[in-house]
Amino acid sequence: QVQLVESGGGLVQAGGSLRVSCAASGRTFSRYSVGWFRQAPGKEREFVAGIDLSGGSTYYADSVKGRFTVSRDNDKNTVYLQMNSLKPEDTAVYYCAARPYYSYSVKSGDYQYWGQGTQVTVSS
Repeated sequence: QVQLVESGGGLVQAGGSLRVSCAASGRTFSRYSVGWFRQAPGKEREFVAGIDLSGGSTYYADSVKGRFTVSRDNDKNTVYLQMNSLKPEDTAVYYCAARPYYSYSVKSGDYQYWGQGTQVTVSS
């Protein structure tokens, strides 16, 4: 069982940066790959970024590639999403999710554990 708590969201101007964090409970977080998803009002939840359980492999949606960076610190049971050059279209609730497999998935249905989400709002 893993419990996830996101933090670090907020309001930022276009072109700015934010780092959101996903803190996990339990001592076996290193056995889970993690995905970041987001959901804007009136839209479906979409994949943003994924990281494997070792942190050695990452993957990004085309819409954020080159602007967002996912990383993890297994000693701290935390995964990070660094977001740079933010755009108004990045406005959404951001969720982290974990699954007990080596590699991430881009499908939300493949994740067993979810955080409550953190709001990111980018003003123009």
